[in-house]
Amino acid sequence: MPELPETETIARDLHEAVAGRVIHSVIVTRADVLREASAAEFARRAAGAAIQRAWRRAKLVVLDLSTGDRVVVQPRFTGAVLIDAPDRPLPDDERRYSTLELRLDDGRALHYRDIRRLGTVALMTPRRWDAYSATLGVEPLDPDFSADHLSALLRGSRQVVKKLLMDQRLVVGVGNIYANEALWRAGVDPSREGRSLGRPEVERLRGEIVAVLEESIALRGTSFRDYRDARGERGAFAERLNAYGRAGLPCPRCAARLVDTHEIDGRSTVFCAWCQR
Repeated sequence: MPELPETETIARDLHEAVAGRVIHSVIVTRADVLREASAAEFARRAAGAAIQRAWRRAKLVVLDLSTGDRVVVQPRFTGAVLIDAPDRPLPDDERRYSTLELRLDDGRALHYRDIRRLGTVALMTPRRWDAYSATLGVEPLDPDFSADHLSALLRGSRQVVKKLLMDQRLVVGVGNIYANEALWRAGVDPSREGRSLGRPEVERLRGEIVAVLEESIALRGTSFRDYRDARGERGAFAERLNAYGRAGLPCPRCAARLVDTHEIDGRSTVFCAWCQR
């Protein structure tokens, strides 16, 4: 599932490519991905609107329209927002899974491609967006995500620290890949209770969360199978992974064999039992 670095990459690409363009028309081919508006209402409200900004909130790609509405894309497992241009047309194997097409005034189009159709595209009014955004936690790349803030989230909680990091009501954008990586970098056992972390550990963990997210953004995210940026290209951060996807291999820090468990929320948790305490 695309996490913060992947959706940040998509949003930056889209802003650079389509900010200021006008949506000429809307074609919905798979209405089951839509939320908040029917296909007819989506087409009516979006057609004629200019795309003022593309940005990210949590694991969402957001398009601000001149009407005040926001197109809110949650890609989930196989979703992607792809640019289709006359000089660089969308490949047929991508086009066949297009669920929604925003045709622009310059002859290009944006496609929401989703193979399994588990992602969603919502058209939200400003009031609806504000209410929805208020349910989400702090952005880990914002100054508000300080060691003090993280300490307050962990302090007093008996939940395991990995689960707390992935709770989007507390901290947004950190999913399974980057929770595994940040905890490995910080030397923290993912199964420890949040309240058990001392101040130096919290400071180290906060720093590693920010560092791993920023490094992945610089490499345009992590691609295994489905993730593609807005240009249809793969991210390169998979080559930098130290824990996620490396079960059974030597720990890059101490050479002990990395362990994989599914005991935390049924998700794959890879860690080093020797140097993560």
